[in-house]
Amino acid sequence: MSKQIQILSTKTLSKVQKQELVNANFNVLEADFIATQNQSFELKDIFDNLIITSQNAAQSILLHSKCSALKTKNVFCVGMKTKALLEENGFNVIVYVDYASDLAEIITLIYSSESYTFFSGNLRKETLPKALKEAKIKFNEIQVYETTLTPQNIKTTVDGILFFSPSAVESYLKENKIKAEICFCIGNTTAESLEKATKNIIVADQPSVENVIDDVIEEFR
Repeated sequence: MSKQIQILSTKTLSKVQKQELVNANFNVLEADFIATQNQSFELKDIFDNLIITSQNAAQSILLHSKCSALKTKNVFCVGMKTKALLEENGFNVIVYVDYASDLAEIITLIYSSESYTFFSGNLRKETLPKALKEAKIKFNEIQVYETTLTPQNIKTTVDGILFFSPSAVESYLKENKIKAEICFCIGNTTAESLEKATKNIIVADQPSVENVIDDVIEEFR
């Protein structure tokens, strides 16, 4: 690369993640476009199976004083890192997939006679609850964390933007327009929320930050 490519990450990367881009001669700008906060919640009326679709939800559950009571339940989860975090803390994950839509399909096709407690955030998509309702599956929902948008105007011209959630896309578009930048997305749901703003979208093969970074390096090489 002759001139330094400017990359904006819409969340703060870990040192290792950022270093990988710096080593590949990118100039990396980071700004958090969303903030998440754990909420206090009551653990009552918990059904036999738990649905956990994000690391934020998992972290909030792990901080609960009665968290150990949940470890007897089976967990259905979304995301490799969510699965790893739960298993490291003694939870029994029996199904894990990359997307909530895949989880909805597996539950409605194979586990529809079971009952579920879905631990969610305030900005969660309707995908899963809608599918469960339509299939008349017994479930309830407990909100365990809150996401707030933290939009800001980016003055620097960048060549690529990294997006890790639909909420971050929404937040970014409140203060910024997407012109010729290439948008790198962690997954399909994030990419879908960008479709009205741009056609320059690259979606990671696997929904992880590391895969998004690999795509950036590959694209500008």
